[in-house]
Amino acid sequence: MRFREVALVALIGVVFAVVFALPMALSPTSARAAGGSGDGKAPAQGKEGSMTVQVKVFNKAGDLVGPFSTPKVVKTDAEWKAILTDEQFRITRDAGTERPFCGTLLDNKKEGVYACVCCGLPLFASNAKFNSGTGWPSFFQPIAKENVTEIEDRSHGMVRTEINCARCDGHLGHVFDDGPRPTGLRFCLNSESLAFTEQKDLASLADPLAETARGADSAAIGAAALAAGAKGGAGPGGRAEAVFAGGCFWCVEAVFEELDGVIEVVSGYAGGARETANYEAVCTGKTGHAEAVKIVYDPSKIDFATLLHVHFATHDPTTLNRQGNDSGPQYRSAIFYASDEEKRVAEAYIKELTDKKAFPKPIVTTLEPLKEFYPAEAYHQNYACNNPFNGYIKAVAMPKVDKVREKFKDRLKEVSPLEQPAGKR
Repeated sequence: MRFREVALVALIGVVFAVVFALPMALSPTSARAAGGSGDGKAPAQGKEGSMTVQVKVFNKAGDLVGPFSTPKVVKTDAEWKAILTDEQFRITRDAGTERPFCGTLLDNKKEGVYACVCCGLPLFASNAKFNSGTGWPSFFQPIAKENVTEIEDRSHGMVRTEINCARCDGHLGHVFDDGPRPTGLRFCLNSESLAFTEQKDLASLADPLAETARGADSAAIGAAALAAGAKGGAGPGGRAEAVFAGGCFWCVEAVFEELDGVIEVVSGYAGGARETANYEAVCTGKTGHAEAVKIVYDPSKIDFATLLHVHFATHDPTTLNRQGNDSGPQYRSAIFYASDEEKRVAEAYIKELTDKKAFPKPIVTTLEPLKEFYPAEAYHQNYACNNPFNGYIKAVAMPKVDKVREKFKDRLKEVSPLEQPAGKR
């Protein structure tokens, strides 16, 4: 078993809540619907003041289709309060902000769609979500550009770009120009503004509009597109995925966080069944699972071979079912390949390392076909980022990160997510 404890660091969250969330909560804010309270702004409308908008929605087959013309959803405050919680109303109808690192969807790693909590309009997909280190769910693009509107926000002495639901004007958050490729944008969202639906249940988002209207530029972006890359390899938007194991997933996750071209790293389990893909079961060493990470990356900036080089440089591939004091088959060194090409590249690199005697003992890394990757529990995600003072992180994970900084310094991001404080909102 590993020698580490689970610790939570709340200081950053408290500080940013005071700096950002409290002023939002105390200040007058704009109304989002007819009859809404606020600072006197008129209810937000569509382009050129129209009360109809063009949006894309899901049909019964789970495909995103449209755009279709539809009336904006307008309700009184009383009507909104009848269907929203107090916190959802404060954020979506009064442009509030939730505290950083507290949102229920921040560390959600499941595949699916994030819709407006007010009117159900699909807004963002899991294949555009990334870890920004700011404390709020972040995406590099909406599921459809028509579904999210932008307005200038000059509140609190700043000039920002606010983002709203196009159909009901519900406040979502803000968008910034410091995101990853391919868009370079960071859509910073409040969890309370969103309702998440898993990929397998996308048909439940079917909108009557899709069945009764015929829209121009219809496009099917169905469940298969959202699932692309779920089992590794190339995905949508020039994204690809790799799944590696090499001991504690807190450490392996931290190792890849700083690499330029890496969009996100997800801790999870691979090699066993869905029924046993949980921390308690995996710790028994009897499930077949390894603690693993899924690396989501931009292949135009970093390739699978380079990720392999980093992996073998930051863990011991010669110890069977062990990394340091962490012992058991769940801590084995493994490459879970999603294609014959990934297997070929991994075999060739292991042979290269073996031929040049890079390690004093034989490499025991296993090459296993990736059947499924299961994201770990939320508290395991971004653990090194969220718990920098944890004893295990300082003693075991950070020395591995230091190796990356030394050996792959030309591959590092300009700003390390492991050192970046909670970001602007």
